[in-house]
Amino acid sequence: MEDNDLERQFTPRKGPSKVARDFVKENFPHNDSMYSEERHYSKGNFASVIALSVNNANILTDESLEDIFKLNDEILNITVDRGQLGFSQLCAKAYGRCVVNDILEILRPNANTTDISYPIHIHRSRPVFLGSVLGGVTADVNGSVTSARALRLTYFLEEREDVNEVAKLWLRSFKKLLLAETGSKHIQVSYYTSKSKQEEIEKHTTDGFPLFLITYALAVTFSVISCLRLDNVRNKVWVAVIGVLSTGLAVVSSFGLMLYIGVPFVITVANSPFLILGIGLNNMCIMVANWQNTNVKDTVPTRMAHSYKEAAMSITITSLTDVLKFIIGVTSDFPSVQSFCLYTSASIIFCYIYTITFFGAFLALNGKREAGNRHWLTCMKVPSEGPEGCSGMYSVCCVGGDYDRQTGTEKVQPASNFFKNYYGPALVKPWVKGVMIVLYAAYLAASVYGCLHVQQGIELYDLAEDNSHVVAYHNKDRQYFSDYGPNIMVVVTKEFPYWDKTKRSQLQSCMDDFKKLPFVDEDLYTSWLDLYLFYGKKTHLNLDDKDVFLRNLSSFLDLAPYLKQDLKIREGAIHSSRSFIQSIHIANASMEIEMLKGLKSTARRCTAAPLLVYHQAFIFYDQYAVIISSTIKNVGVITAVMLVVSLLLIPNPLCSLWVTYSISSVIVGVTGFMALWDVTLDSISMIIFTVCIGFTVDFSAHVAYAFVSSKKPSADEKMVDALFCLGYPILQGALSTILGVAVLSTSAFHIFRTFFKVIFLVMVIGLVHGLAFIPVFLTLFTCSSDKKKTVLNASKL
Repeated sequence: MEDNDLERQFTPRKGPSKVARDFVKENFPHNDSMYSEERHYSKGNFASVIALSVNNANILTDESLEDIFKLNDEILNITVDRGQLGFSQLCAKAYGRCVVNDILEILRPNANTTDISYPIHIHRSRPVFLGSVLGGVTADVNGSVTSARALRLTYFLEEREDVNEVAKLWLRSFKKLLLAETGSKHIQVSYYTSKSKQEEIEKHTTDGFPLFLITYALAVTFSVISCLRLDNVRNKVWVAVIGVLSTGLAVVSSFGLMLYIGVPFVITVANSPFLILGIGLNNMCIMVANWQNTNVKDTVPTRMAHSYKEAAMSITITSLTDVLKFIIGVTSDFPSVQSFCLYTSASIIFCYIYTITFFGAFLALNGKREAGNRHWLTCMKVPSEGPEGCSGMYSVCCVGGDYDRQTGTEKVQPASNFFKNYYGPALVKPWVKGVMIVLYAAYLAASVYGCLHVQQGIELYDLAEDNSHVVAYHNKDRQYFSDYGPNIMVVVTKEFPYWDKTKRSQLQSCMDDFKKLPFVDEDLYTSWLDLYLFYGKKTHLNLDDKDVFLRNLSSFLDLAPYLKQDLKIREGAIHSSRSFIQSIHIANASMEIEMLKGLKSTARRCTAAPLLVYHQAFIFYDQYAVIISSTIKNVGVITAVMLVVSLLLIPNPLCSLWVTYSISSVIVGVTGFMALWDVTLDSISMIIFTVCIGFTVDFSAHVAYAFVSSKKPSADEKMVDALFCLGYPILQGALSTILGVAVLSTSAFHIFRTFFKVIFLVMVIGLVHGLAFIPVFLTLFTCSSDKKKTVLNASKL
């Protein structure tokens, strides 16, 4: 069951603007016969085009305008339902006529318009707002337009249920027309409809599937190479293949279960398989590494017991913490995050089960083959040493079963020898530890600097494909029309005595506070009350008298029918009313955040009457209020859970604290470097934050557990031993995860590229912590004198 509804999935479930919308919807319902865009509580049905001059010059030249008029005629001539219904039948109406683009009437050659004032132009004795119609405007000292870079046309359709389906057909025909538009000699056109964002998301939900197939092939290749051995008996090619297959089966099983029980599939869930592939390969590497450390002369059950004794605990710790963190993520305010966490937690459970059962069973079968000294490909018995006089090719292809005669284990791989003989001994040298501490301090400084510059919020067109018409339209909208933002409702939510001069003055003072805000134009303000007071002054009415105020109100509203939609009058009282303010200079998400906070703060400070502010875009702006708090809450709760789990499963409290500290350290690093890599904090990157915590536990917990379990006498020797046992598997796991998401960097979708960037940062920073910073801290700040107790606890686990 797919569910990619933008509002439902990518906005907070109980956002305050949804409550505000419900109030507006109940008290100020749509008037289908008197359409007014700013008075709508929803986006409605519409189509829009932005026209630019081909040479980025003035769009108001005769040549450009001729092409615009031609395009407008083609749009108005679009018909559906076998040519029976066109724009004139489906258009939104006011005063019995279609709501049209006034700018075209103003600009027609026969309109005799000499000067166009901006942003308000008087046309047919009424004001027309041009701030959202003309973009990149240059005006003279008198406010008259001398040139403009862009022009926007919007076509509003009715929203009645009986015409909704036909309206969708008209919008599709509009899209086809603009797609087929090869362009004119003088203008470039970008287009958009009220359905565009949703259609783009739904169209591309499964576009990640080819990327996953490529990733899966790369994962198989990487696993085979990493498990490839020159010894024909010790070769573990099939183990690698089954490890990848096991992970794939976990994804299929979990997705099937979630879809069966009705958990919606959201586009964010498409990232989960890439993540699970990395987790599964990491588990496989840990299992194989521990198998290789067992005595080859032991029976298969004995070798399996030793392997599970060491590997199962590490895998259990990481799987348990991963599942717990995703279960906590289910409490998120964002349904898209909830779905991702449900799918991923189920995948991790299946991945764990399949690793210790299906993959473990195959590992035992492979061990039985090795015990019989059989060839990895033919399963035929082969000699452990080549007979005298045999050719070199025979020795390469038909001989195997060698092992380390001193330890009885398989021969150590070169990468593991590197950690044992070179990297580990170098890391425990005092001067190297000093260098690591200095590097860690520099890392923290850079991370904190980045954290101070984090940007939050998601541009919803980022959910569309890069070359989508949605992105092209919104880029031009941001570039040319950011001078004027949303027209915002300021609603008085309770009954108010507007005729009381003192209280009215207090209310108008509150409205003046809104006008003083830096992102509000104090001159662009629509108020039924101000207009009514002006009307009363002209007609010599004493509107300070209640009876006079209420008795003459209906006569005034008959002169201005639009304003009837701004009051709720019942039983001789005004129960609620609204005015409008015009926002300015809203060019990016940061300005949206500042605007929303400022408006709500100003509304709360008003003591004259309870106020709320609303615009349909605020439904999506609500994410800004909860992203930071939700992220901090999730990080805090999950870190606490990780500490408890570590204390229970790692037999050394100090090591458990260092594992928990590494979580915080990596989170700070990932947050800071995200900002430096131009990744904003939004509902998508917040998902990855949850992932981030799990991976930090994976690396640090493996090393800490191996450090505690080591039987070496000193802390330095313990660390060398831990790096020897797990350094290479951890490196394999990190590289396999990076490989798993690397293909996403080439995606045309922002959501996939963001996933790659954050996971890449998590892997690199987590790997440096697991193999460099945490080992140094463990040797410096842990005590190894209580060796016997530690070994005893480890053996019990």
